[in-house]
Amino acid sequence: MESKRTEVEKYFRALRDRIVARLEQLDGGTFRRTAWQRQGGGGGGEMSELRGELFEKGGCNFSAVSGDRYPGVPEGRTAEGDAALGIVPPRAEELAGKPFFAAGVSLVLHPRNPFVPVVHMNVRYLEAGPDASGGVWWFGGGTDLTPFHPFDEDTAHFHGVLQAACGPDRYARFSRWAREYFFIPHRNSERGVGGVFFDYLRGDDSFSFVRGVGDAFLTAYTPIVERRRATPFSDADRTAQLEWRGRYVEFNLIYDRGTLFGLRSGGNVEAIFMSLPPLVSW
Repeated sequence: MESKRTEVEKYFRALRDRIVARLEQLDGGTFRRTAWQRQGGGGGGEMSELRGELFEKGGCNFSAVSGDRYPGVPEGRTAEGDAALGIVPPRAEELAGKPFFAAGVSLVLHPRNPFVPVVHMNVRYLEAGPDASGGVWWFGGGTDLTPFHPFDEDTAHFHGVLQAACGPDRYARFSRWAREYFFIPHRNSERGVGGVFFDYLRGDDSFSFVRGVGDAFLTAYTPIVERRRATPFSDADRTAQLEWRGRYVEFNLIYDRGTLFGLRSGGNVEAIFMSLPPLVSW
């Protein structure tokens, strides 16, 4: 019988491969794959990067790393009803000094056309302690849409797919969590039109839920790309797009949990900063 981490790792690799294959069809280009090993040992990953015509820069990375000590402390803040949804943040003493394992898929796409929105998606699995049975484990992740120029029908489609994938109760909580998480305090604004965000998800159905979110990504995003990719745009639109990308950079460098965890856990720096756009202005 496969261990939980083996089963999760196999699914994440397959999800990455499916997403990359579909994005290559949309763009006409090819992702360049680069394997890497964690500093000091303990797994590694593969960075997949595209510099294409449709996607000015895109990345879809897989990683599976382990180490002797869990990097950092939990950032868990629960809301009423979270336990019923399977959200159980680990206690600091469950993580401090414990070995860890983390696996995930992380994706960010920066389209060339300003009217095709930037999109982010991440699904991840973490263990702290000897293994999933002797320690603590949980899933996290999310996806959000960051358009320079929002279209109501695009936003409705994106959220509609996510609501169907999550179910009404979890969608209500996780879409609210996304609005809170993807908020830029120093700008006093959200970075886009939201999506879903979740963390510390446990329980018997948590893996099937994460598979549902991962599998929903292409359904949520590709129709928007196909609808907007040929939209004419001006130099002024392009200038505004590059300025809006600055908000994305600020969030990822200051607040993003995945960026911070990757750096603290000895991840590949190029893969971690894959999320940043090729061009940006302030």
